[in-house]
Amino acid sequence: MRIGEVAALVGVTPRAVRHYHHLGLLPEPLRRSNGYRDYGVRDAVLLARIRRLTELGVGLDEVRDVLADTEGHDLREVLEELDADLARQEALRRQRRTRLAELLAQAQAGSLLPEGPVSPELSGLLAALGDPGDSPMAVKDREHLAFLDAATPKERRVSLMAALQEMREHAGQVYSLLDGLAGQKPDGPHVARAASALAALLPDGLAAHVPDTDAHGLAEALYEDLAPAQAAAVHRALELVKRRQEGPA
Repeated sequence: MRIGEVAALVGVTPRAVRHYHHLGLLPEPLRRSNGYRDYGVRDAVLLARIRRLTELGVGLDEVRDVLADTEGHDLREVLEELDADLARQEALRRQRRTRLAELLAQAQAGSLLPEGPVSPELSGLLAALGDPGDSPMAVKDREHLAFLDAATPKERRVSLMAALQEMREHAGQVYSLLDGLAGQKPDGPHVARAASALAALLPDGLAAHVPDTDAHGLAEALYEDLAPAQAAAVHRALELVKRRQEGPA
């Protein structure tokens, strides 16, 4: 059989056959006197096996290992790993569809947040905070929260949002303090007073989210988005919360 004939017989393209030759998965067959490859039944069987394995999702490197193993051990291991991987993908797909159903329900009810889609934790927090009103800091805070929601690993995000939920009743006071610092100098006494007032409003749970070093640059990005006096006050307030939670030395 010529390459086009064996490819059609097995259900692949001649290009795929040449690719398998190039990778060493399919041995080169004998050639006729005119130089054309001459494929036999064994070549077709091997080619069909390669096709079936790739259709199952087995990678070509793994196909090579399977074909080299004469006792079938590698094939069993590869199929077990593939089955486990497919199970993980199915679980993830179910989780995504569940989340999508929630978002669709919110959209149909007209309650989908403008910052969405966001995590369920942030969605609950934003709903509790309500309309930002005329406060520039409240508007900016929603942007910051959406940024943290996307950039923070899930295990940390859940506890962070839970800590922030504790301060929702004082959010208006926090925003008012920070709005008052817009345009102020970062080294004035008003910054220290605002930082103390902020610290009194912030929950102790936030202390766990004040890193000694910020490897991912999240804090730096948030501070840079604030006015200098606001950034200075927030930084001092968080340090005060951390010291308060740690207790006297």
